Amino acid sequence: MRVAIGSDHAGYRLKEEVARYLANQRIEFEDFGVFSRDAADYPEIGLTVAEAVANGEFDRGILVCGSGIGMSITANKVPGIRAALCSDTSCARVSREHNDANVLVLGERVPAASMALEITRVWLQTEYPGEERHARRIEKIREIERKYSKGGS
Repeated sequence: MRVAIGSDHAGYRLKEEVARYLANQRIEFEDFGVFSRDAADYPEIGLTVAEAVANGEFDRGILVCGSGIGMSITANKVPGIRAALCSDTSCARVSREHNDANVLVLGERVPAASMALEITRVWLQTEYPGEERHARRIEKIREIERKYSKGGS
């Protein structure tokens, strides 16, 4: 599995913890930044990671900002991305099993930050089983993306 990771300045410290976790687990990843606590705009990093996942360069992505909300909104603008802002392991598991989420979003400034590595572990280890009812719903999401994308109906 190849994972793209990124954060803005508000998520930098937690992104660094996630990067250490991935390295310790021997999970291949690329860090798209930021590389310091200097002010940065989350849409730039969020878009870069989301596009890398949507284009198939990476299997999954992990994004971090202060609350997780900005990165989640940004990533979900990219067709093919199903970014899930997870605050506990139950959400992480369900986001994979039911929604085939391909981007995990975490918030550094929220209470769940203390659980972030456990959320990451569960999210990475949970597979999408592809049950018909979930596949049908994901296809409906794709239909919405096609409807509102360029060239769509």
